[in-house]
Amino acid sequence: MRIEKILKIAGLNLGISVVDTILFSPGLVGIQLGGASILATAFGATAIFMSVVVFVYGNYKLLVEKEKLIQPGEIKTPEDCINALEQNYGKKTFVKDITTILEQIERFQKKQATIKDILLQKFKSTEMSYAKFAGAILDLENVFYLNIKSILNKLNAFDEEEYNRIWKDKAKKKFSTELMQTKLSIYQEYITFVKDAAEDNEQIILKLDQLLLEISKLSSLEDGEIENMNAMKAIDELINRTKLYK
Repeated sequence: MRIEKILKIAGLNLGISVVDTILFSPGLVGIQLGGASILATAFGATAIFMSVVVFVYGNYKLLVEKEKLIQPGEIKTPEDCINALEQNYGKKTFVKDITTILEQIERFQKKQATIKDILLQKFKSTEMSYAKFAGAILDLENVFYLNIKSILNKLNAFDEEEYNRIWKDKAKKKFSTELMQTKLSIYQEYITFVKDAAEDNEQIILKLDQLLLEISKLSSLEDGEIENMNAMKAIDELINRTKLYK
């Protein structure tokens, strides 16, 4: 169950508890069932009935209703990436990989914010030097999330039920060893791709770290120096290599 859904359920039940506490606490509204007022008794009974209805219906709806899966083509923001990855937590084969990738997103965003903060300390946002560094960071961000979209395509295509069935058939020797190995090799390609892509993301974060280190050392820059920085060269090489595979 996703954290977002757990929070919704907790919020619903907490809300019901708070409303009932306000209605029936003597120091607050203080409704009393079986009191002198027939109207107050009726109102109290109605409040209890509505609390039960909201509790049962609300929890049932949140627990049972299926969430609409976010498709890679619908992803517009980093938050969309996070939600789409969390929706794949049900595929146990990739639980560790998904956790790693979610951590990478958090780390990338943190480093990205730190670099921009340091750049604004050293340059004005209107300066050409700032624009060049900001452009390089944006290029890295595009590659980073493009890589995650590729990962999501593989996760969505991966049929874990079929994958588990193949292992069971292999254990029972239901089909020839050669056939089972061929089937497993196809699914292994999905698994290998996701792991390799996570490593590529780690390389991107490393490039960001290198850029952060070099920027933090800067005192002044002459024309053409930015392009000759080792970190900028490494970023350009990564971006150009990515374009070749598009």
